[in-house]
Amino acid sequence: MSDALARLRRWEESGATWRVLVRTPESVEIALLTCDAGEEVDRLRSGDRAVLDHVAAREDAWERDA
Repeated sequence: MSDALARLRRWEESGATWRVLVRTPESVEIALLTCDAGEEVDRLRSGDRAVLDHVAAREDAWERDA
């Protein structure tokens, strides 16, 4: 697992949320948000295919649940 994906997974496992700000076929920029107020506290930028796939899978699941 890449460092970027491990960081994003730890963020999710802690109960915090994230939002995609920019996505291209080659990279993604994600706002890391607090779990209580949804305030942005950091950003994650990555071109790692594992991160891109993880983000796409999560967004697909969220759309199905909506």
